[in-house]
Formats: sequence, structure tokens, C-alpha cells
Amino acid sequence: MKSYVVACLISLFLSVLLTPLVRRLALRIGAVSTPGGRHVHGRTIPRLGGIGLVFAWAVPVVLLALRDPMVAHALGGRWSQILTVVGGGAAICTVGALDDARGLRSLHKLGAQVLVAAIAFAFGFQIQAIQLPLLGTLQMGAFALPVTVLWIVGVTNAVNLIDGLDGLAAGVTFFAAFTSFVIASISGSVFVALTMAALMGALVGFLFFNFNPARIFMGDSGSYFLGFVLATTALAGGGLQQKASTAVSLLVPVLALGVPIFDTLFSMFRRLIERRPIFSADRGHVHHRLLDLGLTHRRAVIFLYGISSLLAAGAIAVSLGRSWHVGLALLSVSLVFIGFVRFLGYFEYLHFRKRQRARLRDPFTENLRRVVPSLIISMSKASDEESVLSVLARLTTETPISSVEVFGSGSVPMQARSWNVLEADQNRRDLIEMVFPIGRESEAISSVRFRWSSDLEDPAPHVDVLLQIVIDELTGALQAFGSNLLPVSEKAESELATAQVAVAG
Repeated sequence: MKSYVVACLISLFLSVLLTPLVRRLALRIGAVSTPGGRHVHGRTIPRLGGIGLVFAWAVPVVLLALRDPMVAHALGGRWSQILTVVGGGAAICTVGALDDARGLRSLHKLGAQVLVAAIAFAFGFQIQAIQLPLLGTLQMGAFALPVTVLWIVGVTNAVNLIDGLDGLAAGVTFFAAFTSFVIASISGSVFVALTMAALMGALVGFLFFNFNPARIFMGDSGSYFLGFVLATTALAGGGLQQKASTAVSLLVPVLALGVPIFDTLFSMFRRLIERRPIFSADRGHVHHRLLDLGLTHRRAVIFLYGISSLLAAGAIAVSLGRSWHVGLALLSVSLVFIGFVRFLGYFEYLHFRKRQRARLRDPFTENLRRVVPSLIISMSKASDEESVLSVLARLTTETPISSVEVFGSGSVPMQARSWNVLEADQNRRDLIEMVFPIGRESEAISSVRFRWSSDLEDPAPHVDVLLQIVIDELTGALQAFGSNLLPVSEKAESELATAQVAVAG
């Protein structure tokens, strides 16, 4: 235990010492994150924080493995594992650093991650079997390599996706590292315990500079490194996945990383529903949802810290408890996730998006979208006011709109004009009605009312936009003829423009 404390303190000290230096380097080479888009920060902030994390973590791990007799004896010459994790972590950090500084294509980053994961597999970090309740042990066989690569790459990107708020990824990863450290210490896995102790120290030191308001981001260099270390140490042997009490062999690290894994899976599911590329960036991650619910930046991070701590406690209970303890822990974790999902309103969000997309592509909207361009062309070619208005009548014959009415909406009396498909239909209660003023809304003296029957609860957003385009074109055409449907100010503007054209001619 003394060696673990020393590793933690050394990494903490190095992290505090190196992070400001890395910050200066990032500013010098232009590796910065600018505000805007899906980013929530309001100023330019340097990245590359992962470089400091790697050095702060690797130095005590290698140093104690070489100099501490007790640690060296306990490791039993497992230098291949140490070098694989340290070398792989440095390699994946380098990929992330290049992306932070210059930008890399997603395919190139994914290829590098798969390569590093395959190398880790070759050096013994493997998923050869998974223990399933009631079914016993499921041997991977020829699928061991793809399953292992999928695990390492998946966890690596899960940590990367959760890195969206100041201190979020570092804090969530700290709880996952703490979970692994506790289980590894009790089960006697010196390698895992040592690496996790050093990782916790490096993360605490980094949080001095990364917690809101952040002075530096870890960037892809840090999130890739953290995900790789957590994924590979979970496969180190002699610790996590070897516990026979686990319901599923990798359940403990899955629970410990519950927040980023859940966010990753839900993001992929959400993008599939919305028919977008699953690797596309958006602003629908769990931390964005919390901000949209009204939580401040800090409160959103602290809330997710709380969820991560509950999941960490559940993971420890699942790994170390008896059979009924395991069942109780799994039940508690399930309740936490259900409450988490309900609080964020994910089910309501998916239902809303599904309905919204269905309405955007419903037959009525598509029909209106095809008709509007021809109406605009006809209005632009109209020879007088009456022919301009008659174009509106085509909406009742070429679209499901059953009624179009032009009526006075100001103090100036005027005769209403209407075009109806069936007069009797206008008394139905299921009609949808939309009214648009002709000209400036504050001065309008006339309006156009559209009515139609629909099974939808409300019209699609595109319907409002399309009909507004028709009204805008109608207003422009009426101005050309000095129509009485327009307010006096707009008629005067139209007459002035006509006079100027005549003088110029």
C-alpha cells in the first residue's frame, strides 16, 4: 500500500508541474479549442493536456517497477504488460496530440486505435472468454481478437465523447480508476493497482487546471490515453475479469465507466434513429442535455460525478460481494440508470425526434414543397392584382389545403376573398388553420388564412416556412401593382420605386 501512495503522490506532483508547461506549448503551436458550434466554452483554451497526463502517470509506474523491490517482486517480471500499457498509452496519446494540433481524419484515427489495440492483444491483453449467468463460460475462440479490439477501441472513444465539459472526463475517469484500484488491491493485482494509483494522482493534479473554469483541456491526446489505459488494465489478468463472482466477466469495468459508455451507446442509437452518420458530431450528449435542462456548467459536472460515484460503488459491490450482494448491487445500479434516463428525458426526446422527423417528411409537406416553386414563378409573371391573387386558388386544387381566404385585418374595411374546395368542410372541428399578414406585421391591414384537415397533431415546421415564402412573394407582387391590400406606407414605397425606375428610363 505504501508503494501505491508513493505512486499517487509522485504522479500528482508531476501533473501539477507539467500541465502549465504543456499549456504554454499548446498556445505556442496553436493547439487550441475555439468557442462556437457544439463547444460550450466561451473563450479560446489550449489543448494537449494529455501529454502531461502521460508523463505524470508513466514516470512513477516505471520508476517503482524498477526501484521498489516489493513491487518488482510482486510484478514477477511482467515487463511485457507494463511496456505494452505504457507504450500503447504513449502511442495513442501521440495520435490524439496530432489531432489536437493539426487535425486528423476520423478514418485515420480509427485505424491507429485498431492497430494499437491489436498490438495490445498480441501482448496478452485479451478477452478469451466471458462468464454468463446460467450459461456458464462462453469461449471467444476465433472472435477473441475482434472482440478485444472492439472493447479497447470502444472504451477509448467512450472517454473521448464524454470530454465535453470542464473537468468532466477527468473526474469520471478518476472514479473508474478508483474502482479498479480498490478491486485490484483486494484481489492482489499489483500491476493494475499500481497503474490506477498513478492514474488517480495524475488526474487530481490535472483537475487543478481543468475544472471549471478550465485553463487547459486534455484534448484527444488525454481522452484517448485514459480510455486505452482503463480498457487494457481491465484485461490484465489476476484482477478484474478473473473474479468468479462477477455476473459477466467485464461487467465491473462496464459499470465503472457507465456514464461514458451509456453516452456513447445512446449517441449511436440516437443518430441511427435520426439517419445520420453514427460518428458525426452533435450537441446531444448527456452533458449537453443537462445544460439544456438549466443546470450550470459546474452543477452538470458535479451531477455526473455523483452518478459516477454511485456506479463505482455498485461495481465494487458486484465484484466483491456474495451472490445476494451482487443481485442487490445490480438492482441498485439499474435503478440509478433508470432514474438517470428519466431525469434527462431521453425517452421523451427520442419520441419527439421520431414524430418531428415523421412530420417533416409527411405527404402533405412534401406535396407543398413541390408546388410552392411553381406558384412563385406564376406570381412573378402575373399581369395584375387579380391574377396574383388567383394564384393562391391553385393551393386548393394542387395541395390538400381546402381553403384560402384573403381578409381585412386592419381598420380599413375591405371585401374578403376566399377559395374553398368544399364549403361544407369549413365547419369541421379538425381543421388546422394558419394566418399570415400581408406586409409588415405591425402595419398589416390584410391577411391570408389557410385551412386544411390533417391527422397530425400540429403542422410540420416546414409548412410554416413554405407558406411564409408564398406570402412574401405575394406581398412583393402586390407592391408592384400598388394594391389596396397593403398598408399606405408600403404602397408609397412601391410608387416611389416605380417613379424612380421611370425617371431612370
